[in-house]
Amino acid sequence: MKPTLTAFERSPDRGQGLARDMRVRWALEEVGQASDVRLLSFAAMKEPAHLALHPFGQIPTYEEGGLVLFESGAIVLYLAQQQAGLLPDDALAKARAVTWMFAALNTVEPPILELQNLHLTERDKPWFAQRLPLVEARVQVRLGELAARLGEADWLDGDFSAGDLMMVSVLLRLKGSGLLQAHPSLCAYVARSEARPAYQRAFAAQYAVFKARSSGSE
Repeated sequence: MKPTLTAFERSPDRGQGLARDMRVRWALEEVGQASDVRLLSFAAMKEPAHLALHPFGQIPTYEEGGLVLFESGAIVLYLAQQQAGLLPDDALAKARAVTWMFAALNTVEPPILELQNLHLTERDKPWFAQRLPLVEARVQVRLGELAARLGEADWLDGDFSAGDLMMVSVLLRLKGSGLLQAHPSLCAYVARSEARPAYQRAFAAQYAVFKARSSGSE
């Protein structure tokens, strides 16, 4: 029986692949695991049936037999631990890959989300013009640190891993901001990841949902 992933019925990113279910879709493709997808409206996400799976009423969730997981990072880590393709065999290298997963979610993503939220919720506020360069500077600090560590390497630690998957998923949130362009090595890093066949398949699947729903509403 295939596992089931939940995703937005109508993603607010309009098919750009930035919703957190994309991280899980990508991981599933990397490990070669087929899955079913259950699409949810925003209203359905707050219904008791979904809250039983995700106490905070968000997506994604992952159901496999009697196992129910929420939080994209936890789901990707579970998939990486269960199947080959996203974590190295060596125990120390595996630990480092997991460290990069946490670094993506706990260190690099927070200032990026702060920047996104600033644009979404405070653009019309009188303090927006003053806050924007401060928040952008915090993002640039993290990007500079990450670029310094990546150097000329293709991936963060040896071969592509779940650490790279999570890091690139975070960096993709900066598309259109112009901030990544100050770091050519990170732009190349993201491009390499987007060129992976597994990423391409995952992106196409979520974009097909957006196109189908958009056509249906016309």
